[in-house]
Amino acid sequence: MRATGYAGRGGGLRRIDVRRVIMHDFPLKAAALAISVLAFVAVAESTQQALVTFRVPVERPAEVPAGYVLRSTLGEVTVRLRGPQPAVAKLTQGDIHPAPDLVQADLGRNDVQDVALRVPLGDPNIMVETDPATVPVRIEKVVSRSLAVQVRFANDPPRGFQPASPSISSTDVRITGAQSLVASVAAVFATLRFGDNPIDISTSADAVPVDAAGNAVDGVQADPPTVQISVPVLSTTSTRTVPVLWSLKGTVAAGYWISRVTTDPIAVQVRGAPEQLAAVDRIDTAPIDVSGLSVNTSFRVALVLPAGVSLLQPTDATVGVSVIPLSGTRPFPVVAVQLVGGSFPGDTDPATVTVIVAGLTATLAALGPNDVIATIDANGKGPGSFPVDVVVRAPAGVTVISVQPARVTVTLRPR
Repeated sequence: MRATGYAGRGGGLRRIDVRRVIMHDFPLKAAALAISVLAFVAVAESTQQALVTFRVPVERPAEVPAGYVLRSTLGEVTVRLRGPQPAVAKLTQGDIHPAPDLVQADLGRNDVQDVALRVPLGDPNIMVETDPATVPVRIEKVVSRSLAVQVRFANDPPRGFQPASPSISSTDVRITGAQSLVASVAAVFATLRFGDNPIDISTSADAVPVDAAGNAVDGVQADPPTVQISVPVLSTTSTRTVPVLWSLKGTVAAGYWISRVTTDPIAVQVRGAPEQLAAVDRIDTAPIDVSGLSVNTSFRVALVLPAGVSLLQPTDATVGVSVIPLSGTRPFPVVAVQLVGGSFPGDTDPATVTVIVAGLTATLAALGPNDVIATIDANGKGPGSFPVDVVVRAPAGVTVISVQPARVTVTLRPR
């Protein structure tokens, strides 16, 4: 038997050098093999799926529809990423930005609604899943309204002094914010604090929207955000508090009388030289004409100040005048008694009665002599004499309180 690798010379066979075949161009063959192995590994890794999980806060969307504001506490959400292992491995928690997809929100609603979360990624091969899939949000319309600025003092001025009426650079401030927040604003306060020295104040103060309890409402902007305020600080020796007294002229409508008069304010502070203030014990309103008044009415009138005296805080007075109708009685001493019904003529004894009625004075004054009627019912009665009760009728609003006599004798005669 011939050894492997040899060939017969006569048959054209030749010897094959296996070692030479393997080692021939070995560097090139090794490089090709290495490239093939690396390509295989790369393909294997690229097709291997990976899953990672992050716990991240939900972020506010970069854009909110114009004219609306997002009011929500968004919290945190679990984000699961599934995709090719190399792509997923490159992501860190800082690359994950879940946010509500406001395109799906119903802008016509003003309450809380669930909106799907969206996690933007640059690689479309990575699948994203959030838990929960939605987040509750509240999207409100942005509204505005104007309110008057009110000056509030955080403390009292030094002893023996008091503030005069403040002067404000902008009396009205426009507040803007979410609809529910703007609706909760009850006032706009500018707060001042007095120093230890009794000097006039001239400073800027923040215009702060507050609710009914006086707490600042966050999320509402004021325009202008600050106002300039000037407050004179006056000595109490040059001021005095005196009552406000109303001054009426004329006569109310007939049958009415004034039951009550009120003033607002009931007292005011005035200032002036001490010798002038010493003579002031009250401040009168301008005269109010109540001629012909028959309904409750309020009048806004000026205050009449003595020479050299001024109001610490300029104001008018509101005077309320209440009137009520007078009530009384009116006698009708001679009211003829009339027969009603029956088939026989007759007479009564006495022929007249005295009637006293009650009601509003104006109504009683308008009654005529024939408005009060006395009758007796003769239906079903035959000739003869018998006692019958007198029936008195009076107009609406008038009450019969007395009939004398209440019973008369009726005499019916045969025809």
